[in-house]
Amino acid sequence: MRIVAVIAAESLGVIGAGSLVGIEVWQAAVLAGALGAARVLEALARFYLADGNLTSEEINEAFAKVDKKAS
Repeated sequence: MRIVAVIAAESLGVIGAGSLVGIEVWQAAVLAGALGAARVLEALARFYLADGNLTSEEINEAFAKVDKKAS
C-alpha cells in the first residue's frame, strides 16, 4: 500500500508541470509515479544487497527517500 501512496504523491506533484511543457497529463503522472517507485525499489535493493535482509528500519528509510516531509 505504501508504494501506491508513493506513486500517487509523486504523480500529483507534476501533473500541472507536465502540461506546461506539452506532455499529456496522464503521461506526466505515469512517469513521475514510476520514477518515485523506482527510487524506493532501488533503495530496498541496496539495503538487501548489503546483508541479505530487510529490516523495518531499512524499509522505512527507503520510503523516507521519496517523502519530502519525513526528515
